[in-house]
Amino acid sequence: MNPQAKLIFSTSLLLGTTITISSNHWMMAWTGLEINTLSILPLISKSHHPRAIEASTKYFLVQATASTLLLFSSMTNAWYTGQWDITQLSHPVSCILLTTAISMKLGLVPFHFWFPEVLQGSSLMTSLLLATMMKFPPTILLLLTSPSLNPTLLLMMAIASAALGGWMGLNQTQIRKIMAFSSISHLGWMTIILIYSPKLTLITFYLYSLTTAAIFCTLNCTNTLKLSTLMTAWSKIPTLTAALMLTLLSLAGLPPLTGFLPKWLIIQELTKQGLTTAATTIALLSLLGLFFYLRLAYCATITLPPNSVNHMKQWQINKSINTLTSTLILLSIVLLPMSPTILTIP
Repeated sequence: MNPQAKLIFSTSLLLGTTITISSNHWMMAWTGLEINTLSILPLISKSHHPRAIEASTKYFLVQATASTLLLFSSMTNAWYTGQWDITQLSHPVSCILLTTAISMKLGLVPFHFWFPEVLQGSSLMTSLLLATMMKFPPTILLLLTSPSLNPTLLLMMAIASAALGGWMGLNQTQIRKIMAFSSISHLGWMTIILIYSPKLTLITFYLYSLTTAAIFCTLNCTNTLKLSTLMTAWSKIPTLTAALMLTLLSLAGLPPLTGFLPKWLIIQELTKQGLTTAATTIALLSLLGLFFYLRLAYCATITLPPNSVNHMKQWQINKSINTLTSTLILLSIVLLPMSPTILTIP
């Protein structure tokens, strides 16, 4: 892609995100979301592969439908209450429509079908943007309207997302699809605590984005797209693949690592709110995700395929690891001791 075009699209992504998260009027928020959608489409389809074109078409249709629902929700609320302010969403029909629209934008169950297919058709760095940055503005809109949303509906969608993200990730061999179902599962954790502790939802999103960025940057360095390639990645850069194993276990939420912090705090907060059954259910469902994270970690560091692999052996290997990847991996593994500092931020 032309560097000037890439610069324009990247700047538009930042502009759209900034407009949405800083606005208090529904029309401005909708404008920012539309700028985001139109900016990411060329980045998805830049390879001109039929799979990439299909992914960009699916993404456009889903995001356009979700934006229409969001605009219709805000207009319905303004019609009945006379308020265009984001925090003044009070009409019941508008609340349901908004929940549906944001769920489609995020990829929450039952509106998740598009997300794994779009990630599979995108490059690794574009997939990183779709899994992290593109989810930030809709998450902020959910946070701003959280007092008006239906807790039961959000609870059901959150548990369904955690369950489906774990189940569907079990039989995947494509790493981008595994990361897509991992994203759906983590969205369930963010949604279940949204109404009771919005700040905890933001902390979960930040730590998830940090760990996911570390994994995608590592996969980009080793040029790994599927499990069979991951099995031979340790011979290219052994140190990086060992760190990848720890990063994957951090994303799974194992205790000594950074990813344990948000799950621990969410279960604690749900128990305080009297939702012990929901906390137990979502904690058990996270074991499904732990299984395929362990399988990825196992393939990355321990095993070689017992037979000849079906892809060409890479004879030219780029062994340089940039500073950003190293920093992201370090933070995604050892950030847990810094948790008191994070939690005391006003």
